Amino acid sequence: MADHSTQGVGRTLANAAAQAAQTVKGAVGLGQTEKVKQLNQSNVVENANTHLTTSFGCPVATVDDSLKAGERGPTLFQDFVQRDRMAHFDRERIPERVVHARGSAAHGYFESYGNESEVTKASFLSAKGKQTPVFARFSTVQGSKGSADTVRDVRGFSIKFYTDEGNWDFVGNNIPVFFIQDAIKFPDLVHALKPEPHNEIPQGQSAHDNFWDFVSLIPESTHMLMWVMSDRTLPRSLRMINGFGVHTFRLVNADGVARFVKFHWRPKVGVHSLVWDEALKTAGRDPDFHRRDLWMAIDNGDYPEWELGFQIIEEADAAKLPFDILDATKIIPEEIVPVRYVGKMVLNRNVDEFFSETEQAAFHPGVLVPGIEVSNDPLLQGRLFSYSDTQFYRVGTNYQELPINRPVCPVRNHQRAGAMRHTIVKGQANYEPNSIGGGCPFLSGKGYEHHPELVEGRIMAKRAESFGDHYSQAKLFYDSMTETEKGHIQSAFTFELSKVTTKGVQQRVVDNLNNVDQALASAIAYRIGANPPAAPTFTTKPMGVPQSAPLSILKSQKYDTIAGRMVAVLLMPGYDSSVAELVGALKGAGAQAMIVSATPAPVPDGSGSSSITPSFTFFASSSTQFDAFFIPGGRKAVDALLNDANALVQVAEGFKHLKAICAVNEGIEVLKKIGVQIQTATSADKVVEDLGVVTAVGVGAGVGGPIGKALGTATGMAAATTTSLADATSAASDWLKKFMVGIAKHRAWDREPMAMKVVV
Repeated sequence: MADHSTQGVGRTLANAAAQAAQTVKGAVGLGQTEKVKQLNQSNVVENANTHLTTSFGCPVATVDDSLKAGERGPTLFQDFVQRDRMAHFDRERIPERVVHARGSAAHGYFESYGNESEVTKASFLSAKGKQTPVFARFSTVQGSKGSADTVRDVRGFSIKFYTDEGNWDFVGNNIPVFFIQDAIKFPDLVHALKPEPHNEIPQGQSAHDNFWDFVSLIPESTHMLMWVMSDRTLPRSLRMINGFGVHTFRLVNADGVARFVKFHWRPKVGVHSLVWDEALKTAGRDPDFHRRDLWMAIDNGDYPEWELGFQIIEEADAAKLPFDILDATKIIPEEIVPVRYVGKMVLNRNVDEFFSETEQAAFHPGVLVPGIEVSNDPLLQGRLFSYSDTQFYRVGTNYQELPINRPVCPVRNHQRAGAMRHTIVKGQANYEPNSIGGGCPFLSGKGYEHHPELVEGRIMAKRAESFGDHYSQAKLFYDSMTETEKGHIQSAFTFELSKVTTKGVQQRVVDNLNNVDQALASAIAYRIGANPPAAPTFTTKPMGVPQSAPLSILKSQKYDTIAGRMVAVLLMPGYDSSVAELVGALKGAGAQAMIVSATPAPVPDGSGSSSITPSFTFFASSSTQFDAFFIPGGRKAVDALLNDANALVQVAEGFKHLKAICAVNEGIEVLKKIGVQIQTATSADKVVEDLGVVTAVGVGAGVGGPIGKALGTATGMAAATTTSLADATSAASDWLKKFMVGIAKHRAWDREPMAMKVVV
């Protein structure tokens, strides 16, 4: 006998209450690009104040109990509600991407800085201020969908531009070069990079025999290995990575003049990395760290921004370079060809449903608009087939019709049928030419035209001699690093090769690196027990410049903002008013003050008349979530902190991970408790900064209370009303100024030798 379940009936009041409390996601105007409007008009469904139905619209009374012959009898096959639910559930998954499976995405827009018609006829760059909807997806390469975010890996950087001339897919990485020169080796590379086939280990990392065996036998990978072993593959946030097109493309203007171009994306907040110990701990404590960070930033209104840059070179000048511009393992140093920034991308809206948008988004480097063309780069040429072929298999014949992939401009063609066809086309004619349909859709005189490049040559499977130098640019990269960054590269190679069990593979890698830098190879050989390298077998060539500062993270940053940074404020009952001053200053500078305490309950200040509700507890949070730490004064508060092991561990880890720390008044005792060997302030007239730790005595406006809180907040806000660090610190107290400058630097690298000895 069919009946409503008791659970279902009992849930009615709770559901009604939830509906009443529900707020409509995506307030009017929030991130409303033409693409988002298109999705909302035809595809987005709101469940507020609706009843449950089957896939075909039939109302459903219960999903707690299946239809049975009696309460304890067999389930009846006629229960179409259960069949509908189970059949769809059994088919919910589509094949995950072979590479770039784990991704995060968001909507936004691109705004052109000016009219770029001199170099390209691309419409989205035709006028200053012109905005184009975009959808950006960031990803790791090696791991599966369930792998961790903070593994050492390349990050994918893909953007779908919904232009008025159709879609343009920018499909790149956060590293400007690649492992191989020709796409025919791509299956071998991915097979070697993925977990070893006999045991499916390790997941999400390259520290295993197969990968290093492959790259030790493919010297063309050497330049890419230098980037992968650098801090570029341990990003602090997806908001803090570069994007590169990797390949050489062409820009073509309305007169048919073509120029080679390299695409660059520069993040507004700068490029910053995790330290290795921090990356490992974050992978275990919060494997969704990067995904969560991107989501929260957009949710909080800290919209990530990147600038799009063109590195343009005339074809005649490209032939004069000491390397081949069609070789994907090479860069053009910015000192030779500067990057000109032509627009910005702003991500201001999170997705409504992960699967329908992020997972089904399909990118392909051959999705182009007039004015942007490919080159003869053999790796790019292979991607033009592989990417579309992958999407046809993974998502389906009509993947272009899925809402997230559909252009915002009209689509008119004679493509028909195929699995999951959505579009219904009126009319009899589905061919060209036709007269029955009035010749429509007719051919446009303004369609995409390929640059009439002269191509001549014998058919052969052979690599160009100009692709033969595998070490000179790797040396340029290493020589451009600071000593700190060189040390990180040495440690990364040592860690990875220590996981390799085949001694011959280890030795080949050392011998290859010897052609880049003998000191580097010797240091690694010593640390892994390989034979010291003999004389190099290759003599590197000048690459136009001895060093290139933009290759170094530490040399190329402006360190001029703390916007979007998360600062942990460690609170216990009885804290002083320095908290209000700090929170005000951080807010004005665009940073987030994250209150952390022992419990989720509101924390009263020293006067007991004011309190703050924590965002996190010491037990349920981690130092790796935050960019900096602040320890206020207040006798009662500090005494409580000194007896909270979880709080002390967070501070110690923050010190070990080179983060900015500030302690004031009695809070300085916390630093002494954890045994940090630094100089600290001892009198009220002095602020001490030592190894990125700022201390001060006698700051704030007393124990707190409404007056102290108001004064502190006003002082902080007056000192910072902009995200420019110079403006934010112009009127700030000395201790606040030093602390915010430390936060902007991201890491206190001069602390590293001491921090490596800290046991946490």
